[in-house]
Formats: sequence, structure tokens, C-alpha cells
Amino acid sequence: MNSHTASATPDRAARLKAIIGGSTGNLVEWFDWYVYAAFSLYFAPHFFPSTDRTAQLLGTAAVFAVGFIMRPIGAWVMGIYADRHGRKAGLSISVTLMCAGSLMIALTPGFATIGVAAPILLTIARLMQGLSVGGEYGASATYLSEMAGKNRRGFFSSFQYVTLISGQLLAILVLLVLQATMSEGQLDAWGWRIPFAIGAVLAVVVFWIRRGLAESHSFTNAKAAGAPKSGFLELVSKHPKETAVVMLLTAGGTLAFYAYSIYMQKFLVNTSGFSREVASQINGVTLFVFMLLQPVAGALSDRIGRKPLMIAFGLAGVLFTYPIFSTLETTRDPVTAGLLVMGALIIVTGYTSINAVVKAELFPAHIRALGVALPYALANTIFGGTAEVVALKFKDIGFERGFYWYVTAMIGVSLIVYLRMRDTRTHSQIMED
Repeated sequence: MNSHTASATPDRAARLKAIIGGSTGNLVEWFDWYVYAAFSLYFAPHFFPSTDRTAQLLGTAAVFAVGFIMRPIGAWVMGIYADRHGRKAGLSISVTLMCAGSLMIALTPGFATIGVAAPILLTIARLMQGLSVGGEYGASATYLSEMAGKNRRGFFSSFQYVTLISGQLLAILVLLVLQATMSEGQLDAWGWRIPFAIGAVLAVVVFWIRRGLAESHSFTNAKAAGAPKSGFLELVSKHPKETAVVMLLTAGGTLAFYAYSIYMQKFLVNTSGFSREVASQINGVTLFVFMLLQPVAGALSDRIGRKPLMIAFGLAGVLFTYPIFSTLETTRDPVTAGLLVMGALIIVTGYTSINAVVKAELFPAHIRALGVALPYALANTIFGGTAEVVALKFKDIGFERGFYWYVTAMIGVSLIVYLRMRDTRTHSQIMED
């Protein structure tokens, strides 16, 4: 491909096709990832037999956290691969690994049948999914940011989180459908395996979709220009400040997102006292509205900049996280609980809607996928992946409100970074329109 062709600006139809194609795959990836959290209340007794519900949830939450250990490895390996061989190639590999992990969970017998091998196999499957998601985030965030036009980059890149939330929402929808069509006994016994099988099948479909996507011009231009090869040493030696910024701006945002969404379903059951069905309904409705807010906030960032949105999240998160959680402790009305959860999710929208584009705009094309993926995955592993474990540990020792202060403090750390960093909308490293 000559330089003229490589630098040609894609038309609107080409952009839309690429963004829809990339987003569809991202949705299925995150559906597979979140099915584990959505159905953990049902399969926990099969892998971690105990008479104490909190102990069972701690076991599944620990495996959920273990999956995050592989995310930095996946981000490192597949981030380099996507920078050297193309975003499309990285996306195809990640969805293949997710398919294998989901299929393994769907087919693994419980503890009563194969003993300790059951939680071991569950952990292996989760490690595979963690490797997949580690590579998926960097490749998809980079691809969507690069394929969007200069003036609508915030809007289009927000679909990275739209599809992430859609995957979570789809997992909850499947849960609600199964709760409505199956008895409690059937769902507890074997029905929880159905969504993992669905995820494996959808991943196969997405693999073929992704093989037909167009490559981004940012990648082809960087390759044609003979840019330095992507690698860990290149990242930390040439871009240490940007790497640190990604880690620190992610820390509070990812912890808040997992606290307000993933852990919230369990909090509503285990602390507020709602039934599993009501908690699922609250989670589903609030996440749907949250999903719709992402493009709105992304488009707003194209007009006023990325920095004001992140600062708004930081300030509101510091001020309202503790009051929201402490009020939810004693709330017994589903509508009140839903409004409180929605308030928390509106707050975190200032981070989720634009985090992908902010990170992509910090790095040049030849190392962008790795720069977006690795520091994000490290922060996500340390703070997001451990959110449930930390929350349940605080509850287990009788100091549940310690978790609320922890989330507040980490949002405060990220707020300091937001206040000090430049607005990436006006200092973007993505050169192509």
C-alpha cells in the first residue's frame, strides 16, 4: 500500500462499518466476561460448597480476581501483537481465547463430582478469559479511537464502553429470562451453565466478523513510516509519564465502576436484603440507562474537552460515594435503591465514557495498543479485580463501611491526576482524521 492510500481519510460509511464491527465483537467479549459475575450467586455452591453465603461469594470473587491477574499479561502480549501486526489481528485472537474459556466453564462438573479439580478448572478457564480481556481492551479502545474522525472521536470511542456495558446488560438479561422461565432448583442445578454455552457460540460468530474488518490508517501509516517496534522497554523508557498517567487515572475510575456495577448486585442481596431477582432487576434497569449516557457524554467531550468530564467524576465521586453506599445499607424500597444506584452510575460516566479515547490520545500509533492496554490492565487488576474481595473482606470483619472510604480515597487519587494533566482533545497523538 502506498503512502497516499494509507493516509486517505475513510468515508462515513467505512467508519461506521468499522465501529459497528469492532463494537459487536467487544460486546460478546464482555458478555462472556460478565456472565461469571451475573451468575456467581447460582454456581458458587457447586465449586465452593459451604453453609455460609459470604464464604461462597468470597470463593467465586477470588477466582474473579484471579482472572484479572492474566489481564496485564494479555495486555502486554497482545498489545505488542496489535501494534506490530494490526488491531484486527489482536481482536481476532482475543475472542478465540474467550470462547475457549466460556466453553470450559459451561462443561466443568461441580465439586461434588470431581472434587478439588472443579475450582481448579474454573480458575484455569478464568485465567484464559483474563488473558483475552487483557488484550481486548487495548485493541478495541485503540481501534475505535483510530477509526473515529477527529471531531467525533469522543462520541465514537464511547461505544467501547457502550458495548462493554451492553455485554454486562446482556448477561443480566439472560439471567432475568432464565429466572422467569426456569425454576429456582433448575437454575441452581444446571441452568447457570446455559449463558456460558451461549457466550462460546457467539464468540465463534464474532471471530468470523472480525476477520472482515478494515485495518486502521494509524497502524498502516506507522508501519509504512518504519516506526520503532512496540515493546515493554520502548513503552517505559520513551513514554514513562504517559504510562503512569494511564495507571493513576484508571485506578479510581475502574474501582468506582466495579463497585457501582459488578459488586452492587451482590451488595443489594448480601447487605440491603433484596432478593436475587429484585437485585438483578435494579442492576439491569440502571445499567441500561448508564449505557445510553455514554455516547451523550462522549459527544460532550468533543465540544468541551475530556478534562472537565473527568474532573466532574472525581469531585462527585469523592463527595457522594460514602453517602450512596451507607444509605443503600438500610434501603428496602426498590425504587429508592434504583435511584441511588443510578446516581452512582451517572457519576462514573465522566470516566467511563471517555477513558478509552483519553488513553489512546496519549500515545503515538506504533505503541498505542500496548500503551493503552498494559498500564490500564495493571490498574484494573490491582483495583478493579479486587473490588469484590476487598468489599466482602471488610464486611466479613464487621467494618463494611471501610470499603466506602477506600473507594472514595482512590477516586481522590485519580482526581489529582485529572486536575494536573493536559486535555488530550487538544493535545492528541492521533494524527489521522
